[in-house]
Amino acid sequence: MNDRPPHISVVAPAYRCAECIPELCRRLATVLEGIDSNFEIVIVNDASPDRDWEIIQELARADRRIKGINFSRNFGQHHAITAGVDHSSGDWIVVMDCDLQDQPEEIIKLYRAATVEAYDVVIARRQNPKDSFLKVLASRSFYLVLNRLTDLRINPGISNFSIFSRRVADNYRRLREGSRSHGLTLLWCGFKVGYVDAVHAARFAGKTTYNLRRSMWLAIESITSQSNRPLRISIRFGFALAALAMSFACYFAVRQLFFGVSVSGWTSTIVSLYFLGGLLIANMGIVGLYLGKVFDETKRRPIYIVSDTLNVEERTTQSGVLK
Repeated sequence: MNDRPPHISVVAPAYRCAECIPELCRRLATVLEGIDSNFEIVIVNDASPDRDWEIIQELARADRRIKGINFSRNFGQHHAITAGVDHSSGDWIVVMDCDLQDQPEEIIKLYRAATVEAYDVVIARRQNPKDSFLKVLASRSFYLVLNRLTDLRINPGISNFSIFSRRVADNYRRLREGSRSHGLTLLWCGFKVGYVDAVHAARFAGKTTYNLRRSMWLAIESITSQSNRPLRISIRFGFALAALAMSFACYFAVRQLFFGVSVSGWTSTIVSLYFLGGLLIANMGIVGLYLGKVFDETKRRPIYIVSDTLNVEERTTQSGVLK
């Protein structure tokens, strides 16, 4: 048995991907054998209600290079990625989706860019994405807003599909906040980053579980976890509205005192009150969102809990907190 740590670890979160997992492992094995026969595939089942874990168990028993991690409940895609990175031991870590929209054959491009061009992190840019027009538009709009609200500069079209070195992975594992976004966490680490265009395929089987509501919530989570600028914007907006209201008050006072023009119009008054009331409630919601994040982080709960593993050497506690 080879005691040398794997050269490449592939991490794939799984949720409702039972039909995709066998094909994913088959294609990964073919591609990785061409790079280095010493590899591992870490599949994290995010408490899928389908047969994902049963399929992972069958594959892991047949090939010890396939490792399975089963969550006690659904914690989310990015927490599953973190668990996979925590339990991987390769010199290089590849993160990809389980539905084969990220094609295993594209790993060669990422690996070559990382090793030949000496990048610590290489992130795939999707070419001709197979997602719907609305999803692509929403994704690009999200990154445009994110670039304005944070100090990060992110290329539109990037995905979770990435490769990074063991040095990056060790620092990545030190970040244990509950609000997580894999790509943003990689960029925050600050190592040398490269980008590679990768062909984006249609989903191999099944349907995506990311609807518009979940995508919007992920976008809000990502922005508020990376920046406090929405709070500062709400403060500036509040002062600007107050200044505007004072200007109107002075204007109407001058008209009444010097020109004898009375101020009338209850409709405009009521509309203004409702408008300002809505803005106040929205600002309170922004503040409350950040307070909620502080509350969640101060509880210091584990970011995931593992119920079962296969072919995995425990590098973390079962609660997901590093030893």
